[in-house]
Amino acid sequence: MEKKYEYGKRKYVLAGIACIIVFTYILRLFTLQLLSDDFKKNADSNALLKRMLFPARGAITDRNGKLLVYNQPAYDIMVVMKEQIGVDTVDLCNTLGITPEWYMRRMDEIRDRRRNPGYSPYTQQLFMSQLSAEEFSTFREKMFDYGGFYVQKRSIRQYSYPYAAHVLGDVGEVSLRDMEGDKYYSSGDYIGKLGVERRYEKQLRGEKGVEILLRDFRGRIKGRYQNGKFDTAPVPGKNLTLSIDLELQALGERLMTGKKGGIVAIEPSTGEILCMVSSPTYDPGMMKGRQRGANNRLLSDNPHKPLLNRAIMGLYPPGSTFKTTQALTLFQEGIVTPQTMYQCSGGFHNRGLTVKCHAHPSPISLVPSLATSCNAYYCWGLYYMFSNRQKYSSVQEAMTRWKDYVVSMGFGYCLGVDLPGEQRGMIPNAAYYDRKYRKSWNALTVISISIGQGEVSATPLQIANLGATIANRGWFITPHVVKDIQDEELDTLYTRRRYTMAGVAAYEHVVRGMRQAVLAGTCSLANTSRYEVCGKTGTAQNPHGQDHSAFMGFAPMDNPRIAICVYVENGIWGNRYGVPIGALMMEQYLTGGLSPESEATARIYEDKHLISVEDVIGKQKQ
Repeated sequence: MEKKYEYGKRKYVLAGIACIIVFTYILRLFTLQLLSDDFKKNADSNALLKRMLFPARGAITDRNGKLLVYNQPAYDIMVVMKEQIGVDTVDLCNTLGITPEWYMRRMDEIRDRRRNPGYSPYTQQLFMSQLSAEEFSTFREKMFDYGGFYVQKRSIRQYSYPYAAHVLGDVGEVSLRDMEGDKYYSSGDYIGKLGVERRYEKQLRGEKGVEILLRDFRGRIKGRYQNGKFDTAPVPGKNLTLSIDLELQALGERLMTGKKGGIVAIEPSTGEILCMVSSPTYDPGMMKGRQRGANNRLLSDNPHKPLLNRAIMGLYPPGSTFKTTQALTLFQEGIVTPQTMYQCSGGFHNRGLTVKCHAHPSPISLVPSLATSCNAYYCWGLYYMFSNRQKYSSVQEAMTRWKDYVVSMGFGYCLGVDLPGEQRGMIPNAAYYDRKYRKSWNALTVISISIGQGEVSATPLQIANLGATIANRGWFITPHVVKDIQDEELDTLYTRRRYTMAGVAAYEHVVRGMRQAVLAGTCSLANTSRYEVCGKTGTAQNPHGQDHSAFMGFAPMDNPRIAICVYVENGIWGNRYGVPIGALMMEQYLTGGLSPESEATARIYEDKHLISVEDVIGKQKQ
């Protein structure tokens, strides 16, 4: 009986093992046939070829319709790794003008799933990008000798003019981070890297399409699968109209030749940026095609950093242009009136502290203090504001109130321009000084902020925006470089007004002071009988060399059409470079060109170099 029982146990064990084996085979077959797409891919790849159709990238024009950026046909060589086995690589390399070492390195890069996360041996992978029509024609003659290699028609960006490189930006191959951040992209795709190309990438890129082609057993294309029933057409990218005036931009870059700094001009009523110059600069055509990488390294290695957009990334002391913010704050807070006069005996003197000033009549009131750019007036104003215990309970409260005014005028934070990389600048607050001086500080400790020095820093864009705000008597629209997007509305950030904490009356006094600066003050080089210019110079102290030259202004005084900031590093005085360059820029925009006399002046400033002219890389003298 016991033997029969043991036999019965073995029977069940053997049956169980058989069931497990059968179940394992069934599970494997189910996985291979239904869950895994390896066989499907293999079969499909033998009969079908899915060719990606890339959309035309949107064109870019200036505010007057001049074409700045467009597309030109180019060709990519694609490879299907499962099909290229047995290709004569030596002949392929000779045809394409590459070395065997480059070929092997590129193949390894394609197979590397860390660098190419979308890799599949059954699908097309980018082997070589952006061949010209001439290069492609050589390859096409022998293409059928290279099994697994195909041609993908693409386009390459072309630039009509050698200007506005920092605004336009460029297009390059996607990085791993780009692909991880947006599933739209695959290895070998292109994406905007800088400027407008980056900021408006989603509008410019369009939508991809797919074309499914039928192949025979030799891999030859026999036609479209089911007459294109399953094809999808690409959707072109949207065209952009910039607010940039090309002629004004060209003049600005010409005048900044051989100099470091920036120029920003804004239309006050709209916030549209009319020009944005950063110097030294480069020809945007350098950053296209397969030479982009080498040229990018060349520009990156240049000690004067031509890739840096100083207009929105350069942090500078605003100098005396900042006195306009102080006049507005002091007036609105009731610290000064138009009749308030302060003594200036060669500068501000208090408890052994001296802030020097140049010679001018003394005592002096609000409007003349702006016209003559008096340092002492604004030092006294800040001193009395921060020391006023009837109005403010502590110096910290006064400082906070001061900071709030300046921030409302567009300083201390990014304005929100529609370009990547904008820097916020620095407007110190009470907490900053509490940490720095362990809460033991007063007005004299921080007196230099009243004249745009000390810890205060700003970008040329912020200073130009200050000019636009004064021109509008107390409001501004966030500056932006795109005027119109095809079939799309601008973000409301670029259409709504932003008001400051100062009232219209305060602005009227500041406008009078800036007008006097042009008629009989530090900005007299900007004076003209054709329209009324308002301006303010800035000579910003520089501990690392010669002082910087700055100018901020607008014109005409009533119904203004242009506000501008010119900032020239190591330009010494505000009226040495800032004022005359600003005057030429305003004349160009307001009159449509320069007079013969002004053209002669422009040539003089074009030839005044503070750095080597060779540092304007890739640009010829226009």
